[in-house]
Amino acid sequence: MDFELSDEQRILKESVDDLLADVYRFEQRRKYMKEKGGWSRAIWSRLAQQGLLGLPFLEADGGFGAGAVETLIVMEALGRALVLEPYLPTVVIGGGFLRHGGSAAQKAAHIPSIVNGSRTFAFAQLEKSSRYNLNDVTTSAKKKADGWIINGEKLIVRNGENADAFIVTARTSGTQRERCGIAVFLVPATAKHISKSSYAMQDGLHAADVVLNGVEVGAEAAIGDVDNGLPLIERVVDEARAALCAEAVGLMDESLKMTVQYLKARKQFGVTIASFQSLQHRAADMFVALEQARSMSMFATMATAFADPTERARSIAAAKVQIGRSGKFIGQQSIQLHGGIGMTMEAKIGHCFKRLTMIEHTFGDADYHVRRVSESGALL
Repeated sequence: MDFELSDEQRILKESVDDLLADVYRFEQRRKYMKEKGGWSRAIWSRLAQQGLLGLPFLEADGGFGAGAVETLIVMEALGRALVLEPYLPTVVIGGGFLRHGGSAAQKAAHIPSIVNGSRTFAFAQLEKSSRYNLNDVTTSAKKKADGWIINGEKLIVRNGENADAFIVTARTSGTQRERCGIAVFLVPATAKHISKSSYAMQDGLHAADVVLNGVEVGAEAAIGDVDNGLPLIERVVDEARAALCAEAVGLMDESLKMTVQYLKARKQFGVTIASFQSLQHRAADMFVALEQARSMSMFATMATAFADPTERARSIAAAKVQIGRSGKFIGQQSIQLHGGIGMTMEAKIGHCFKRLTMIEHTFGDADYHVRRVSESGALL
């Protein structure tokens, strides 16, 4: 199988890397963190001007008709630069729901505003007892004559403070963990009876807890099948997991690079510590873990196109396992090899490890996905 990038994909990679090298040095990132919602509107506009926000959308919908490989390229670059802007919740998740389940009217109304950077999204899915279970939903959507009334609470909604619209999962029928009776709604952030409590997370990104207390939306707010929306949710979340795998690879790649540079610069007993054989072995082990993660990230990217949802889910779960294991190993080794400096807020390496840790716990950690793979009868 050919894993070489095409000429167009190489150009994309170079352009993204050049852009982020120019506008996203670590010192600049700390300034962006202080802006409302924890990210920069100016940088978001630059991403839009570069065409990055329109990559996965069809040309007929105003996008550029790119595929999962292009998303991988962008997410790796965003990981290396520790980008704060809401590419995942807006383009990958919000855009994913519109691409796979949106009506023609919904696509026309929302995709152009994603592409030009004027609108961002947030995925309101996690609840107090749901953990990683996508069909554990207590938020309710009750039918009324001309639409729906939504009641419930969603936790750790990334980009919840700045989002212009929420993608909300809600139950239209059935009990808490039934697979049927789950719907997806597009709810304006300005709708009445929505309250938000925002906060910064450990990795520097911002999230919000969102309460919907009798929020009324029209019938046009429903995305896809209101009685059986779980397959759509699982498909989009699998694409988000694959994108997170790519972001993690970018973070691991940057962590290894910074660690090797530090080993070559740091001196002890009159020589650089990179000359110590035991540390060379540890760096080599980190490289092996990175390449294992990179190959599984590529596999996850290909798996997003699998026609069989069971095979897709199993393959991406296996990738998430390897990403979690490699990320933990590389992150811990990087911090230890940097010594005390790796624990300071001024050192980028510690922020990389924090982000890797948050990715591990987003949409399922390694232990959760090991169980999913084992229950499917596959071997890791």
